[in-house]
Amino acid sequence: MRADARRNYERLLAEARTAFAEHGTDASLEDIARRAGVGIGTLYRHFPNRQALMSAVFQDALGSLLAYSRELADADPACEALVTWLRAVIAHAGEYRGLARALMSASADPSSALTRCNDPLREAGSRLLDRAVTEGAVREGVPIGDLMQLTNAIALAAEQHPDDPRLADRLLTLTYRGLHP
Repeated sequence: MRADARRNYERLLAEARTAFAEHGTDASLEDIARRAGVGIGTLYRHFPNRQALMSAVFQDALGSLLAYSRELADADPACEALVTWLRAVIAHAGEYRGLARALMSASADPSSALTRCNDPLREAGSRLLDRAVTEGAVREGVPIGDLMQLTNAIALAAEQHPDDPRLADRLLTLTYRGLHP
């Protein structure tokens, strides 16, 4: 990428992070481009659609969540390690209003640019889930896809009730209890 194109790309990402944090993932792409000092065409040359921009914005957080899953890979008890990681996923989704809904939709659309976020998260969660199942802490037959959808649903519920900061934790506790054999 040329130096000026790289600068535009970085400015667009920085402005998108700010806009998504302030206004949610439905923030105006035109406003993001304007705040980055470029035209909407430049935004679309770098990011062909909203999901591609969202995916690029969330790559840093994705790396952190994947690293955290590796840290928890050998933590005991295995089910608590899984729930601890799911709590981190919920917290991440809560940073950007609309992210949980977008991730839920992307799980059913393999062509979505957000699949670049979903697939590695599912793989990381699957490793933690498999370990918990192997240790007998989680009943067999719990699909990681269902668990990730439930995690996103918890994040979405918490997003809808910002006046109840403990809602996500209560819902995750219910999930935790439901995972036991």
